[in-house]
Amino acid sequence: MKTKTCSMVLSGLVPSLLLCHAPAVHAQGGATNFSECMTPAPPPTPAAGGGSAAALAERIPRDAPVTAIPGVVAAGVKWTKIWQAGGNSADGIVADKEGNVLVAQEDYDAVLKIDGNGKASVAVSNSKGVGSLSMDREGRLYGVHRTERPGSTKPDQASIVNAVTILAPERKMVADKWTDGATLGVRPNDLAADSHGGAYFTSGCVYYASPNGSVSVVEGNIRTNGIVFSSDDKILYVTNAGVQAPGTIVAFDVKGPGMLSNRRVFATLAMGNGDGSAVDSEGRLYVTSNAGVQVVDKTGKYLGLIPTPRGVISVAFAGPDKKTLYVVGSGAEDENGKPIREGPQQTAATIYKLPMVAQGVKGRAK
Repeated sequence: MKTKTCSMVLSGLVPSLLLCHAPAVHAQGGATNFSECMTPAPPPTPAAGGGSAAALAERIPRDAPVTAIPGVVAAGVKWTKIWQAGGNSADGIVADKEGNVLVAQEDYDAVLKIDGNGKASVAVSNSKGVGSLSMDREGRLYGVHRTERPGSTKPDQASIVNAVTILAPERKMVADKWTDGATLGVRPNDLAADSHGGAYFTSGCVYYASPNGSVSVVEGNIRTNGIVFSSDDKILYVTNAGVQAPGTIVAFDVKGPGMLSNRRVFATLAMGNGDGSAVDSEGRLYVTSNAGVQVVDKTGKYLGLIPTPRGVISVAFAGPDKKTLYVVGSGAEDENGKPIREGPQQTAATIYKLPMVAQGVKGRAK
């Protein structure tokens, strides 16, 4: 089996180096071009009004007030910090049916449940290498699992493999191999469960983990990170940092499990390449970035930025009425204001919440 190595940006403006071992053929046997997945990330996207997206983000202070976006958020509302921990301790945030949020803790091999007051409890233990979450309309909780990074001290790291699984209500392997039976060689990033027993996930390209146990590439000419379905599940949105259209959201029509068509640029972001994504009940799209949460309407029109206290990597609506926006911030400080640096990535995570006018999708976690 042919393999390739890629260097890419997978967290807004934060570079990561990943091994993208991918089969050189599509699931249906057609050739797949990985050139844009495998090349170095492009420079920051030029921002409206001049200057790079990175420079624009730097000009937005961390204490910038929230300004009104009609139908989305009121002016002057405040972010509340509800939780933080050292290490790669929160990502892939989703809501459960009670309005709590669930987060993947890759460094701690657990799924954590956090209520609106910040009280945390372990929802799923021994979920080795779990790095992101999704939940389908049937209430099944899915997770991606990732092999350990250099510097890991886990005694069982050799047993942690790249995979997509169902974590609850019952545990089940979805897929950990390519269609030819070879070991899955990419570290899955974000995912979106499709309510047919499978899930799409990103790791540079777009992949589909089929309930038959295998993973295939469904789109190779792209550099993705965030991924989410439209409110009616008929469209799949992914962020794109590719050479052809960096700093954009790409949309696909969903024709069936693992079947995407009609690729098009849905929206252009004002800053950065985007990271985690969510949608609301009106079809608006929310995309995290270094400066905050960027909001796009259902036609692809850019509506504005909700500034955040720190760069954010994941986003979801939760709370009893799904009118609270939760984000996972990259980093945290101790009681003396010093950055917390723990784990192989020497990082930490902070979760914030914000009252919203908009409401999340009912009947679906995200």
